Amino acid sequence: MNVNNRIKIVFGKEYGIVVESEPDEGTTVSICIPAVLYTEENRKALEGGNLHEKRMNRKRNRRGNKDEEWQKIFILVETFLGLMVFVLVMFMFLAKNEKSKEKISVIIQNSDDSQWAAFKYGAKMAAADKKTEVFVVSTAGSLSVQEEENLIEREIANGASGIIVEPANGEKTEKMLKEVEKKVPVVLVESLASSDGTETKMPVTGADNYAMGKALAEELLKDCGGNIKGKKIGLVSGEENAEAISELGRRGVRADFWKEKTGGYSMADIGFIFAEDKGKKIQWNKAQKVDFIMTLDNISLVAAGECSSTNNLHGAVLYGIGHSMEAFYYLDTGEIQCLVVPDEFNRGYQSVAELSDSLRRFMKKPERNTVSYSTVRRETLFSKENQEVLFTMSQ
Repeated sequence: MNVNNRIKIVFGKEYGIVVESEPDEGTTVSICIPAVLYTEENRKALEGGNLHEKRMNRKRNRRGNKDEEWQKIFILVETFLGLMVFVLVMFMFLAKNEKSKEKISVIIQNSDDSQWAAFKYGAKMAAADKKTEVFVVSTAGSLSVQEEENLIEREIANGASGIIVEPANGEKTEKMLKEVEKKVPVVLVESLASSDGTETKMPVTGADNYAMGKALAEELLKDCGGNIKGKKIGLVSGEENAEAISELGRRGVRADFWKEKTGGYSMADIGFIFAEDKGKKIQWNKAQKVDFIMTLDNISLVAAGECSSTNNLHGAVLYGIGHSMEAFYYLDTGEIQCLVVPDEFNRGYQSVAELSDSLRRFMKKPERNTVSYSTVRRETLFSKENQEVLFTMSQ
């Protein structure tokens, strides 16, 4: 018993002496001790009687390491399961969005005017590609800020999940549209002047009005051989257009390179009496006689083209920015010398595509998109590229 107890103390309870005895058979005494590798460390442990304690510490350390490994595995499994749940939720969310089409309402000034034909065709194509419902609100003439706000609120109440809008004229327009942004995403299809005179930070899909004004000026300067000294240039913009369009176009026309290359010319803002507003035939103020007329939007360009066709421009040569069949008609008949055409098809397409993507993608806000423009003259009117532009306008 003494030897057995000493073995257990030194090596552990699983070790010791076992005595097995059978009458008339014999007795077997088994001594069970661990196979201990001879090392100086083990020898000292045996002599000190603490080999068992040392072995137990090793076991505890191994058990502790295993526990840490299992803990790491558990954390990894939890993380993986969490990611799987997140992916499943997002998949269900996206699947739900795929099943229910977004409803986008488009509010533009005088929506039935031919200048919007290419824009609406582009919007229609994007709606088909994105599987989105697009509804163009019918409007007649220009809208006040209050009228535009009422239409937007009506469309939201009717289920519109996003709004594409041409901003109405007025100081309160930006404030109103920013309030709308708190309810649904908004994309503008024309620039909007902020209260400080700078361009708004709201998402806009449209051409660069400054660049188009500058391009128009470059074409006029090219036709004059770089010399417009002593010439008078009239700038025209329609009343229906937002201030930012006219202002950015004017800045482009008045770009510094004009001052560097030319001198002694004069420039003035001039205007038409519009039949839509006055119920009269479009007239040109004879007192404002100029050498060149540069129109900064489609409305004023078409009005000037009509005046030119009845010899009411008094010899002034017409340049302008436009995007309607009427504008191309007056270019073809020689009433317009040069035409700068924004890509209205792409404006319509990008507006719908950008808004649709923002509605479908989590945390994605609509972004600003700038569409291209082209310079067209009578001799290039029927090129392949311009034929494509004419096709979109005829839809």
